[in-house]
Amino acid sequence: MIRTEPALACRALREPVARLRAHLLAPVDAAWLGAFRVIFGVLLAISMGRFLAYGWVDGFFVEPRFHFKYWGFAWVEPLPGPLLHALFALLLVLALCMAVGLFYRAAALSFALGLTYVQLLDVTTYLNHYYLAGLLAFLLAVAPATKAVVARGWLWLFRFQVGVVYVFAGLAKAESDWLLHAQPLGIWLGAATDLPVLGALFTEPWAPFLFSWCGFLFDTSIVPLLLWDRTRRFAFPLVVVFHALTSLLFPIGMFPLIMVLSALVFFPPDWPRRPAGAVGAVFGWIPRVLGSPPRVESLRRHGAPGRFATTALALGALYCATQLALPLRFLVYRGNVLWDEQGMRFSWRVMLRAKGGDTTFVVRRERDQRVFFVSPRTYLTVLQESEMSSQPDLILQLAHRIHDDFVARGHGPVAVHVESRVSLNGRRAVPFIDPTLDLARVDDAFSLARLVLPPPSADPPHTRPVL
Repeated sequence: MIRTEPALACRALREPVARLRAHLLAPVDAAWLGAFRVIFGVLLAISMGRFLAYGWVDGFFVEPRFHFKYWGFAWVEPLPGPLLHALFALLLVLALCMAVGLFYRAAALSFALGLTYVQLLDVTTYLNHYYLAGLLAFLLAVAPATKAVVARGWLWLFRFQVGVVYVFAGLAKAESDWLLHAQPLGIWLGAATDLPVLGALFTEPWAPFLFSWCGFLFDTSIVPLLLWDRTRRFAFPLVVVFHALTSLLFPIGMFPLIMVLSALVFFPPDWPRRPAGAVGAVFGWIPRVLGSPPRVESLRRHGAPGRFATTALALGALYCATQLALPLRFLVYRGNVLWDEQGMRFSWRVMLRAKGGDTTFVVRRERDQRVFFVSPRTYLTVLQESEMSSQPDLILQLAHRIHDDFVARGHGPVAVHVESRVSLNGRRAVPFIDPTLDLARVDDAFSLARLVLPPPSADPPHTRPVL
């Protein structure tokens, strides 16, 4: 029988796929997953406690009279104040339950759903690390994080999720503002010159370029450096130093600590047993949290793929594909993503833009052409106004809210225009939204680009280092 070229190609493809499948389904020590569960649970409990202790529950969700919605989730409304406080207290307890393994799956899933609900309450509270925390919580909810042995695929899935943050953060920095003009880092470092020791360094004209290039090289190289045994011992201290500096310079909350401790997934799967052996001799409880080391018989018993192994691998591949597609979706939009914001969220574009805006809404009553100038502060908190002024979808949402409010107050049909100027990475502010458009008549969230005027063509300030 003569084999055709397609048949040979299929066979050639089948063999590496089979090897990959066997590699992902091979059993490994689950100590890494147990340690991650404990560390992650404690960090999330601290994060939820910060919301309660610092008054953020009221400031972000209770006090605002208007909440910006994600597309498709306009129906999500905040609970009354006391219930919101109770929800955050419950999330704190659920995070601790994850850490100690009490009702683990139910706690992890409930926490993930609760955190997702909180994030959907208002777009202006979006932060990359809460998005990452929600994703990791969902992964923990389906992972066998209380077992002694797990398939190697789980280890690679968590490595993928942590690694994708670094990779896309690095790729996003491969643009002229960051690499050639050291912006917006130059603006932020210039505002931190009062720091001890480092402050004097930030006054040097070459400092923003050094830090910009170091950030780009770190994000684009740290994943392979962590994966390789020979470089991991040097790469992990770099992770600690890098995120310690970002925590010192920028008010980004728990994100640096989450990233430092999440990088531990790049170590061998049995890494927690070495420190646990030393500390456990004193405290005794850490080895019990991780479970006993798996025996050879246990590894063999778990070596055979289960009934749903293929389905699990397919779902894992779909999840990875989704996490790759979301940061790349900006490619289907026209324009500059830093300017028009389309494809900005959920894309790990961390610390890439410094935007400031001045926005006034102009309401024209149709029956007599009377004009009302409306300040966003009439409807928004300071934080909401700051976020809204440079994001066109939020400007559109507030325009609709203003329209509905004026109609409800008896002004009849009204048109809502906006006078908006925005600066990007230190450039001179330019008009942002087309002032001729009646935003009350624009409903298509997928055509936001036609609202946005062209970005400034000039280079940002401080375009070259002083040699």
